[in-house]
Amino acid sequence: MTKALPPLAAIRVFEAAARHGNFTKAAEELGMTQAAASYQIKVLEERVGGPLFLRQPGRVELTELGKALALPTTDAFDTLRNAYGALNGEQNTTLSITAVHTFTGQWLARSLGGFQVANPEVAVRLRTSDQIVDFNREEVDLGIRVGLGNWPGVKAEKLLSVTFSPMLSPELANSIGGINEPPDLLKLPLIDAGDRWWAAWFTAAGFADVDLSDRPHSQYGSQVLEANAAMAGQGVAVLSPEYYRQEVAAGRLVQPFELTCRDEMSVWLVYPEARRNVPKIRLFRDWIFAELERTGLLSRPS
Repeated sequence: MTKALPPLAAIRVFEAAARHGNFTKAAEELGMTQAAASYQIKVLEERVGGPLFLRQPGRVELTELGKALALPTTDAFDTLRNAYGALNGEQNTTLSITAVHTFTGQWLARSLGGFQVANPEVAVRLRTSDQIVDFNREEVDLGIRVGLGNWPGVKAEKLLSVTFSPMLSPELANSIGGINEPPDLLKLPLIDAGDRWWAAWFTAAGFADVDLSDRPHSQYGSQVLEANAAMAGQGVAVLSPEYYRQEVAAGRLVQPFELTCRDEMSVWLVYPEARRNVPKIRLFRDWIFAELERTGLLSRPS
């Protein structure tokens, strides 16, 4: 059986190089020279009968053969790391999460205390970013992304759909005698009038001919900031109502029309397929689905 297995030293270098996308970083992690790391990769390529990496300036990319071997190799090494790490608890003490700004600010940060109470042995390290994290190169356990859910190399599970509808402060609505019909919104400033959601919502409301080209196309960079501007009475924002239930209940925002449109994008929980059985990842996955279902936000198959 050992004849089918290449030298473990070469496999170890391959796993690190595939994870970092860089021979130098792999060598540094393993405490060897870049020349030694390159030699081990060459040994493995000769053993499997083809190139595993495409050499690019400052980085390397996996070939199709490399991709076919990377996942099971990473899976095997993760199993070993988890087994040995469990002896001293290192692998389960910190859960690193990267999540998009709006979901984090309007739901996750408000709910995460429940996970901590239920799992006091797990420390959460939360980072907000709308950038797509590379699990092979960054020390991140889980990601919460917005998109179509078709990212290669990761397990993507849908959390909730992205919806949108105009929202504004009650005071601003009352300043023009209330919002009774969609055109009434045009009597007020629109926050980020260039957002494609505006045109989509007006079209769904039966006013496809609304022209917003002459309005300022200011960009706040985050839905949370747009909502804050709306609550301050600066204009009408097109927002995802499911994130602002507390603000509506407190009278800081109103949604004048029931019409809510659905974006093609959704919110997804993502993590490396090879790490699906890591205890802290399973704990968070089970918790977030249960919490979203409890609060009535969990997306159901249509």
